[in-house]
Amino acid sequence: MRILAGDSRGRRFKSVPRTFPVKPISSRIKKSVFDILRPWLAEARFLDLYAGTGAVGLEALSRGAASCFFVDRDRRCLAVIDENLKALDLAAKGRTSYGDVLQDLSWLAYRAGVATFDLIYLGPPYRDAQDRPLHDSTPSLARVAQAGLLAPGGLILIQHHVKEEVALPAGYERFRREKYGDTFVDFHRRRPAAA
Repeated sequence: MRILAGDSRGRRFKSVPRTFPVKPISSRIKKSVFDILRPWLAEARFLDLYAGTGAVGLEALSRGAASCFFVDRDRRCLAVIDENLKALDLAAKGRTSYGDVLQDLSWLAYRAGVATFDLIYLGPPYRDAQDRPLHDSTPSLARVAQAGLLAPGGLILIQHHVKEEVALPAGYERFRREKYGDTFVDFHRRRPAAA
């Protein structure tokens, strides 16, 4: 795997072994999403949930995000992300933490050292170990909203299978959707207050 653009452009980083239950983001999706995010990235506080390989957060740091907090429930993935942060000279800007996004996230802001995030990326798995479809996007988004993790003017992106319907928490709206084969990436924000 490699960084596509920014300060670390072209640098390769370690991926997780294929035996891990992780499906890394494709280069095509990553390039497209980050081209769209360009206006929001400079000095952003980035949150990478279901971090897996860390590819999304590492790309954000390379492209100018001020910091990234990586969360995953597989400690082996977090160890690989920590290695990559050091190898790419990004350790001062990135931190990792064990956590289950489907549980209460009130701890997250404290551990991250910031109250809110400008950009939040969720990439929950599509299928379990028995290849049954998972539908974790809606409950994950609800947990993020309940914890109040999104900064004013911030965005939440959620990558999910095209067959998975995502229900938004009250007060949020989807304002953009990109399709990549069997994958949607939805862009959400807080709904503007009525005038």
